[in-house]
Amino acid sequence: MKFTKMHGLGNDYIYINCFDQKVDNPPEVAKFLSDRHFGIGSDGLVLIMPSDTSDFRMRMFNSDGSEAEMCGNAIRCVGKYVYDNGLTQKTVIKVDTLAGIKTLNMKVQNEKVAMIKVDMGEPVLESSKIPVNSEKEFFISQPVIIENREYRVTCISMGNPHAVTYIDDVEKFPLEFIGHKMENHSLFPKKINAEFVHVIDRNTLKMRVWERGAGETLACGTGACAVLVSSVLNDMSNRCAVVKLLGGELLIEWNEKDNHVYMTGSATKVFDGDIRI
Repeated sequence: MKFTKMHGLGNDYIYINCFDQKVDNPPEVAKFLSDRHFGIGSDGLVLIMPSDTSDFRMRMFNSDGSEAEMCGNAIRCVGKYVYDNGLTQKTVIKVDTLAGIKTLNMKVQNEKVAMIKVDMGEPVLESSKIPVNSEKEFFISQPVIIENREYRVTCISMGNPHAVTYIDDVEKFPLEFIGHKMENHSLFPKKINAEFVHVIDRNTLKMRVWERGAGETLACGTGACAVLVSSVLNDMSNRCAVVKLLGGELLIEWNEKDNHVYMTGSATKVFDGDIRI
């Protein structure tokens, strides 16, 4: 099976062109290929597929085999893959995901995609739709108790669920312990992606992320979008800000006119390969 290893700010996935290949049992394939000791090593598996409604379809599986609705870093890599490999000549494409159809606007330099702006759609704020087990219509700066400590949490869906918490020191924060507890908290029936954020100023946010089914990753595009929306709702940032992640930076804008969130960032090819499974 031919594959391409790519990453968006260090959030790395294995990409399979399913126009000319078929992947049987993708959850098990994802677990095998993602293993960093016995496989290729990645945060998960992404299938690039034909679509009846869009230019392309994306399916993504976490390293534990669970299928996720959406990944901002992965979809930027999909855009770079399809253009750089000649599957499209368009610089504006639509990609079908479990979180809906996303529009990608790609900036090309030297015949390769260098930067991608993704229309991530409207954030979902209603607790029941995120989902959060809460009687409150919106879960904004609400208390969540973990190991006898109270965290003030804001929940948002960007096609997948996120819980954003503000802290003073992201470097020293015990993310592996608290992130795992937050992911599996009874409030979240579909589990949760947990972001922990330090506000540098109203134009700059610094975050670490614990992703469902993957643990800590170097970057999370939907998470960065959720962080910006949360920060606007809590009056901690402007509607456009740079979000600093361990793997690099994303520019996130929550547009006031159309209520859509826009994410701009890079995508990088690591290598091509062929593996028997």
